[in-house]
Amino acid sequence: MFISQFVAVARRVPLLLVALVWAADGHAAPAQTELYQQVVASPIRTDEDRSADAHRKPLEFLQFAEVRPGMQVLDIATGGGYTTQLLALAVGSHGTVWAQAEKSRPAFEKRLADHPQNNIVAVMRSFEDPVPDDVKNLDLITIILNYHDIAYMPVDRMKMNRRLYDALKPGGHLVVIDHLAKEGAGVTATKSLHRIEQTIVMNEIQQAGFRLEQESDFLRNPSDPRDQPFFKMNMPADNFALRFVKP
Repeated sequence: MFISQFVAVARRVPLLLVALVWAADGHAAPAQTELYQQVVASPIRTDEDRSADAHRKPLEFLQFAEVRPGMQVLDIATGGGYTTQLLALAVGSHGTVWAQAEKSRPAFEKRLADHPQNNIVAVMRSFEDPVPDDVKNLDLITIILNYHDIAYMPVDRMKMNRRLYDALKPGGHLVVIDHLAKEGAGVTATKSLHRIEQTIVMNEIQQAGFRLEQESDFLRNPSDPRDQPFFKMNMPADNFALRFVKP
């Protein structure tokens, strides 16, 4: 059964920022950065979100994903909604964020109940077919800190990645961020350590037709020995960030 929320949203983000232009060099213009700062500072974000910001770096994430007002976005494995809400605040009232999950998440439902947002559409679908049938020509898809989970589930990842490719418009982006495993680990640490080798992710997604456009080190931590689950560490995990484009 699909879960949908259609109530008031991005009035907290000034409407004059909705018409911002993107810098010609592909970087966020100053006004766009100001929008991202307002998104991160939004009063509807939770105390838990703000605690997580130190290691998740939402401003840098929004910059790397090149999120803009009016975008049509799909967030895969939405979890508690940390990323979904950031995206929804950034795309504003003229954009939409579909939040995919395989089953109901009480934390996500509470987030929307506490602060309803009419540009978030929550859907329950399998990872192999995560895109609603009527959703096409997306600008952006995100898989944040969850590709490793999908990798140890009985999921045909090639089918999933092809479905994501088909749902994007030409020039649309897929952003994948995840916990880095040791070189050569492949998918062997996905369940035990909640980590995955970057090369595996790159190869699987490019096999679906995507082209790697950019890597970023804004979440890298060379001090991480990569031999523990991220939630057992007293330091931020070493995370890779990849942005793919549909040619």
